[in-house]
Amino acid sequence: MKKIFKYTALALTGVMLSTGCRKNFEEINTNPATYSPSTFDPNYVLTDAQLGYSGSADFSYDTWRANLIYCSTMMQGLSTVISYWAGDKYMLNAGYTAAYWGFAGGPPTGGDGAYPEQVKPIVDVVKSTEGIAKYKNLHQIARIMRALIFERITDLYGDVPYSQAGLGYYTSSYFPVYDKQQAIYIDLLKEISEATAALDPAGDKPIGDMYYKGDITKWKKFGNTLLLRVAMRLSKVDAATAKTYVQKAIGNTMTSNADDAFFLGDAGGGRTTVNRNSQILLGDGGQENFYTRWSKTFIDFLKTNNDPRLTKIAVTNLYVNENTKAQNAGANASFASQKGMPNGKDLSGVAAQDVRQDASFTAFTDYSSPAPALIKRNGPTFVLTYAESELLLADAAERFGIAGSAVVHYHDGVVAAMTYLGEYDPSAAVTAADAEIYLLAHPYVSATGLQQINTQYWALTNTMLDFYESWANWRRSGFPVLVPVNYPGNNTGGVIPRRFPYPISEAGSNTANYNAAHNAVAGGDVLTSRVWWDQ
Repeated sequence: MKKIFKYTALALTGVMLSTGCRKNFEEINTNPATYSPSTFDPNYVLTDAQLGYSGSADFSYDTWRANLIYCSTMMQGLSTVISYWAGDKYMLNAGYTAAYWGFAGGPPTGGDGAYPEQVKPIVDVVKSTEGIAKYKNLHQIARIMRALIFERITDLYGDVPYSQAGLGYYTSSYFPVYDKQQAIYIDLLKEISEATAALDPAGDKPIGDMYYKGDITKWKKFGNTLLLRVAMRLSKVDAATAKTYVQKAIGNTMTSNADDAFFLGDAGGGRTTVNRNSQILLGDGGQENFYTRWSKTFIDFLKTNNDPRLTKIAVTNLYVNENTKAQNAGANASFASQKGMPNGKDLSGVAAQDVRQDASFTAFTDYSSPAPALIKRNGPTFVLTYAESELLLADAAERFGIAGSAVVHYHDGVVAAMTYLGEYDPSAAVTAADAEIYLLAHPYVSATGLQQINTQYWALTNTMLDFYESWANWRRSGFPVLVPVNYPGNNTGGVIPRRFPYPISEAGSNTANYNAAHNAVAGGDVLTSRVWWDQ
């Protein structure tokens, strides 16, 4: 990893988010002295984009706010009593919901969030490799990465800058239009299909690829698995298009956990390279290590179903008090001891709100924390997995009658969702035999198939700590059925949020396009309005 970051500052010099301050904007985005494709090796800019997708280099800014504070708690994967974790109570903190979108800044990072740290570098790779034979595969991988990046951005916000985003240097598109989500999704499907088909195993093997080390065969599987996921987002809003592209992916997706894509953190690089989720959950920025726990909803699901994942992903008494960041070597991983903390609680002293007055409370140390294996500083950030692929194929089989047997895909998906945990650490591995025992006790039933499939998808993405995906698939499928909290003064009327409002900063930096998008959101630009595919 050391070699990689030799190039990062150079690659990001002069990078500015299209939503940033208008002062000197045109000069910064066009002056070759500040930024030029000739000043970087696109292989290492790919690394930079992959790092950015794992979370912001600036103290995990977007991961902390979007993935953890909002998505994890709304989806009742995690729970907290920390007052600024607004998502747990469905409160709007406009700065936090804007964090994933990002904002501009100066060198060395050029800004925080998806547009400066993901979109800008990946667009640079796409543009700088176009038509260059020695970068044939790098170009196609960059197209696939660009689709991956924009899938999450549009899932969070809806209509967003897409077709003109990141192109200020190349086309003088300094104030990008907000493309309709429907148009974005259609183009994502086209881009992924074309780029995946164009990958050539006999061609270049990009040295800056941190997922697969340039393994083109694995990238082909990744591309088709991403195609499947993007297509299935449309399963309710546009079933015909969904089926068309699912059928293109069938037979070409990931085939085992060995195909899982993840980005390994590097503890030696400090806050720039450390695993983003781990940085926050270890308490580097506050008391998240002590006051953020697995949710009661999630732990109850695992315990009720005698799920073998429970003793691998959860421990009690990991931190003996709120004042220490040292993990207790005697933390308790026993099945019977695990207990989730209810969502929507605080430390206010008010009887109906304070977790210490909840019937479940005995001591904070008795609530389950993520196990140490899941929150290592050099641990993996999971991007896309075989287990997701199999569960999505099971959904397609049950919903559309395509993709083969829902029973088989469900079986393979659940086994993979348990056994993949060994990729965190060998100590977290669930054996295939234990997974089979679980499945014998919980056989697939077609009548409740979609609920079973998507509840398992929720459990999987919770253990992946990919709560962005937990939220997206919950909105798409409606499963699991979650009981909302109704904290006093919440901003949703006691319903789980459906999207993030647009960043207010856009009103001053990209005014006309922001106003058009803001005014076009059905139901208003609020937490309870829905993105196009969320039917």
